[in-house]
Amino acid sequence: QVQLVESGGGLVQAGGSLRLSCAASGRTFSRYAMGWFRQAPGKEREFVLCISWSGGSTYYADSVKGRFTISRDNAKNTVYLQMNSLKPEDTAVYYCAAASTSYSDSIYLSPTQYNYWGQGTQVTVSS
Repeated sequence: QVQLVESGGGLVQAGGSLRLSCAASGRTFSRYAMGWFRQAPGKEREFVLCISWSGGSTYYADSVKGRFTISRDNAKNTVYLQMNSLKPEDTAVYYCAAASTSYSDSIYLSPTQYNYWGQGTQVTVSS
């Protein structure tokens, strides 16, 4: 089992920045690819970005390229989502997720490929 706890959400003005953290406990964090998803009211959960357990591979949704960055610190069992130039359309509950994998550079885009989820943290961007 892996437990994931997100933090760092809040209210920010358009153009501002936030950094979300996702702290993992339980099984070996470094053997999990990690992803961030978000869900806005009335919409389906959507992929935001992900990172392999080695940190060597990442993938970003087009909507956040150039603005968001994912990183991880395996020694601290934590993955980060740095969000810059935030827009009102980024408003959503953000979830981190962990996918068990044997491949150090594998990344996953579908929520069905993830085994564990955090409870989510609200990000609200005002215009």
